[in-house]
Amino acid sequence: MSTPFPFTAVVGQDDLRLALLLNAVSPAVGGVLVRGEKGTAKSTAVRALSALLPAVDVVAGCRFSCDPAAPDPACPDGPHNPPGAFESRPARMVELPVGASEDRLVGALDIERALAEGVKAFEPGLLADAHRGILYVDEVNLLHDHLVDLLLDAAAMGASYVEREGVSVRHAARFLLVGTMNPEEGELRPQLLDRFGLTVEVAASREPDQRVEVVRRRLAYDDDPAGFTARWADEEAAVRQRIVAARELLPSVRLGDGALRQIAATCAAFEVDGMRADIVMARTATALAAWAGRTVVLAEDVRQAALLALPHRRRRNPFDAPGLDEDRLDQTLEEFSGEDESDDDPDPDGPGGGGGRPAPEDGGPQGGDSGARPEAAEDGEPQAAGAGEQSPVRAAEPFRTKVLSVPGIGEGAAGRRSRARTEHGRTTGARRPRGALTKLHLAATVQAAAPHQRARGRSGPGLVIRRDDLRQAAREGREGNLVLFVVDASGSMAARQRMSAVKGAVLSLLLDAYQRRDKVGLVTFRGSSAEVALPPTSSVDAAAARLESLPTGGRTPLAAGLLKAHDVLRVERLRDPARRALVVVVTDGRATGGPEPVALAGRAARLFAAEGVASVVVDCESGPVRLGLAGQLAGELGGTAVTLDELRADSIAGLVKDVQRRAA
Repeated sequence: MSTPFPFTAVVGQDDLRLALLLNAVSPAVGGVLVRGEKGTAKSTAVRALSALLPAVDVVAGCRFSCDPAAPDPACPDGPHNPPGAFESRPARMVELPVGASEDRLVGALDIERALAEGVKAFEPGLLADAHRGILYVDEVNLLHDHLVDLLLDAAAMGASYVEREGVSVRHAARFLLVGTMNPEEGELRPQLLDRFGLTVEVAASREPDQRVEVVRRRLAYDDDPAGFTARWADEEAAVRQRIVAARELLPSVRLGDGALRQIAATCAAFEVDGMRADIVMARTATALAAWAGRTVVLAEDVRQAALLALPHRRRRNPFDAPGLDEDRLDQTLEEFSGEDESDDDPDPDGPGGGGGRPAPEDGGPQGGDSGARPEAAEDGEPQAAGAGEQSPVRAAEPFRTKVLSVPGIGEGAAGRRSRARTEHGRTTGARRPRGALTKLHLAATVQAAAPHQRARGRSGPGLVIRRDDLRQAAREGREGNLVLFVVDASGSMAARQRMSAVKGAVLSLLLDAYQRRDKVGLVTFRGSSAEVALPPTSSVDAAAARLESLPTGGRTPLAAGLLKAHDVLRVERLRDPARRALVVVVTDGRATGGPEPVALAGRAARLFAAEGVASVVVDCESGPVRLGLAGQLAGELGGTAVTLDELRADSIAGLVKDVQRRAA
């Protein structure tokens, strides 16, 4: 086993280290989500934490790490009554790979033996390995939906259930859930986001001296891991002893009514959903007091708990800035202060306040208007290519859009947009299993086995089932797509009111893409060329930011925009061939600049039609006289045109069929 980098040797990242240590003191806090850019010691710190956790006692020979003092009565390796021999081992840190299968996570059940012999032959999965330890998910935001669902169930119930057609196995699965993610690669599902007790934002230091120290320690560790770790052994031992002491003190910590009122008032002030935030804040504040060696929770503990427990719960949509308004937090705490601390003195024998505990930095600058904007240009083309560039226009308020989907049935990444063959969803038929059997189709299995019973010597009740009889359930669910936006930013779109509406529509579609687990990309065209404003990504935050700063003006090189989008799709098809694309062209349909712009645009559009790429044109033409150019473009693309009004989910403008023609 490789020697982990010492936890105490991590430079900076005070909030990250504090959040991990609080969970080591009180696992009931509920885990940590670490958000930040790559190369910020997220994984290093998490892996180092496992070396600080106290050893655990387990029943000897139990694959499910039962506690000998209170063994699980339903343990598949049980019963463990009366308690027998036990052994002590280090707490485990189990890593869940992003591409893990369901059987690898929850365990595998031999369905053939279960049906034919009635034997529950069960091989434990990662959830069993992580029981009473750490379950670490790197890039947790890229985890497949069905694995997220299993994690949610296990985290909520403290147990894992493996069921195959009425045959079930249950075992305890209580673990510290730690996830890391880069927000640029996409956000996390709200259901899983709320399951993490605490969250921290990490970033690389901008201080040269601190960056030098990071490099110096890392190089020393890489040259001699054992020697480097030995030099930090005393610091590691001190932190380990402090964790043990804080755990022993934790049951004695008093959370008074005054602190509880501050917690409740803070959660109400920031309008968090449900009551989980209140409970997590209470547990975190208690752990903070124990970590500081106190038996009374103070206002400073409540404040620190709010900064760790609330930022990921107060967000309402993927475009909100993370973090808390600390001035508002201080006002709330001040308003509800004084009820408890005046009555109770901190433990005089303890080391006192938790001085030196750093407060997390602000979650980042808040978005806002960047200044005055000039008056918008008149609707129409400027005289010279590239002339008449306008400052970015703020997007109109987003709205709920109609569902745009790709026709046919795909086999791409799990999502919520288009039909797909999946391991989860409604059963549509049966087939012979390809590889391991995961979802048994019982009726089809019985039907396949029935004609062979006499040949197998069965004349009475019962059924002899062999492996060749087993049938896999064919299921249909939903997949996420690549939604590639091709946005006209030319002078004909630059009228202030129109561009605001266009940006609002694209923002609405981006929000829809976020909710449906799509990847998104952004191509813009104006002047004499087109550019990839955002390569395909799972981060709709990044797409929204690029859209907000989009300048306009110049001629309309429609053909260049379509050809650039075609190149993006070609490259993305090589990277992720199973993910199908939906091209959304946002334009009024005009094509100007260069020789034969209309003919060139038509030829570029027909490339998409020839390859069967699903497309929709959002018609941005306005005014009493309309040329219908967007509709002509949609015809060349082999797609459908919708107006901005028709794009709204509550529109009654007449769009009564899907914007995509489904296969017959």
